[in-house]
Amino acid sequence: MDFTFTEEQQAAVEAARAVFSDVTPDRTPSPALTPGAVAEDIDRQLWNELARTDLLGLTLSPAHGGVGLDPIALCLVLRESAKVLARIPLLESCAVATAVQRYGGSTLAAELLPRAGRGELILTVGANGRSGHDPAELAVTAQPYGENGKSEENGASAEHSGWVLDGVQSAVPWAQAADWIAVPAHTAGGRPVLALLPRTRDGVTLADQVSTSGERLAEVRLDGARVAAHELIDAPGCWEWLRSLLTTGTCALALGLGERVLAMTAEYTGKREQFGFPVATFQAVAVQAADRYIDLRAMEATLWQAAWRISSDAGGPLPTAADVAVAKIWASDGVRRVVQTAQHLHGGFGADTDYPLHRFHAWAKQIELSLGPAAAHEEALGDLLAAHPLG
Repeated sequence: MDFTFTEEQQAAVEAARAVFSDVTPDRTPSPALTPGAVAEDIDRQLWNELARTDLLGLTLSPAHGGVGLDPIALCLVLRESAKVLARIPLLESCAVATAVQRYGGSTLAAELLPRAGRGELILTVGANGRSGHDPAELAVTAQPYGENGKSEENGASAEHSGWVLDGVQSAVPWAQAADWIAVPAHTAGGRPVLALLPRTRDGVTLADQVSTSGERLAEVRLDGARVAAHELIDAPGCWEWLRSLLTTGTCALALGLGERVLAMTAEYTGKREQFGFPVATFQAVAVQAADRYIDLRAMEATLWQAAWRISSDAGGPLPTAADVAVAKIWASDGVRRVVQTAQHLHGGFGADTDYPLHRFHAWAKQIELSLGPAAAHEEALGDLLAAHPLG
């Protein structure tokens, strides 16, 4: 496999590093010392800086004011953002905008995409359903309304003026700061669809939730919320593609966070001495650090494989979902092992709230929880292998 990045992708990384160079993980109160959420809003200063450098329109076409790169470039920037624990909805907003560009109609694209690329409009998405255990689209129903509206029969959609949404999406990230929320839902015929609606629309209520990392989440409840026909995307594969991009982007966050934590560990063990020698020179320490380096390289290889499949629509012996499942297996287990080893090798210093490691640990746990257990992804991969025998 050739994971050489294009000049444009590398330029995006350099631009991201320049923006994130002034960001420190302690820009907000510590989640260990703060009851409730660590902040009411996203990092607006950073968000505006990303908009100024065109990084919010990275995956949008020039027709919408964007740069025209692919999801691989987005994952590269997400990787850099995780190294500083950037408190911004970069993944959610860019992923939803990319899905709208790819699957949505021209009216919806013109309404949302140019403003999203300029940072004037923040998008987010509910991907956890009611409990996080069942497919998110099953948590919300979409029923047609209008003079010509009628129920679907035999899987065919009827002509209608719009849709009515009812249901709940839990743990929606950055919802209170978002202007529009993308909501997966299912129709009476069982088709998955993706609705986009303003956070302030009638029938939409938000209840505060708090993540393991101390960031605000929201339970988004829809009670007869209406969306116009052009605000609902029913193109086949839209929600599945967006869900894969969100998952792969989360794996990119796990990789960036893990790389920063391992670098912190190397720096600390290189300076910390016992018996007159740096602890990094002890075999037991070196072996543990080497194991975590291997984890990160496996996380990296599987991440770029999944991102490439999503970006290129390339075929293969297995569906793209298989590559995403493999990336999730490594990211979920890998990020946990990296931070646990880092805490162990830092000793008591790792628990010092004046030192940033505990913040990375909290974010890593949130990423692990959002990805789900590796065993579940291994089971899903087994099902795909059974359905698509190799050889």
